[in-house]
Amino acid sequence: MKTLETDRLILREYTEDDAPAFFALNSDPEVMRYVPDEPMVTIEQAREVLRSHPITDYKERGFGRFACVLKATGEHIGFSGLKYLKEIKDVDLGFRFVPSQWGKGLATEAALASIRFGFDELELHRIVGLAEPENRGSIRVLEKTGMHFLQMVRLFSLSMAEYVIERD
Repeated sequence: MKTLETDRLILREYTEDDAPAFFALNSDPEVMRYVPDEPMVTIEQAREVLRSHPITDYKERGFGRFACVLKATGEHIGFSGLKYLKEIKDVDLGFRFVPSQWGKGLATEAALASIRFGFDELELHRIVGLAEPENRGSIRVLEKTGMHFLQMVRLFSLSMAEYVIERD
């Protein structure tokens, strides 16, 4: 099972046992405000999404979104990681954290670890990040990782800002 470590976080592969924490994250209206998905309504739905998305991605691609766990407490506080988006034929950096952890630099820390993993271990040549233009927090994280604005794209019926970083 793949694990990444930062100063304050452990990024690890999701398991079905993470369904309650994944549900809590993805049913929070504040968290879901700028996300094309609808908030989750049951833990069973969260378990099914874990099976069909990150767990399937690990098997099929060798990577996917990671659970982000605080080293100090073991608390699941969100996710970060890479996902191949067939809609744009590119690898997307995504992250989502519980509001109590916003503004602490954790998303940037996790995003930087995800980019390093993509370039160093997966040998990717480019990674994109997508955010609604109103989502200033996420755009700030993308910029802090060294990504730069590329273009506006239409994806999941939303107009999104596409950022990119390329391997040196």
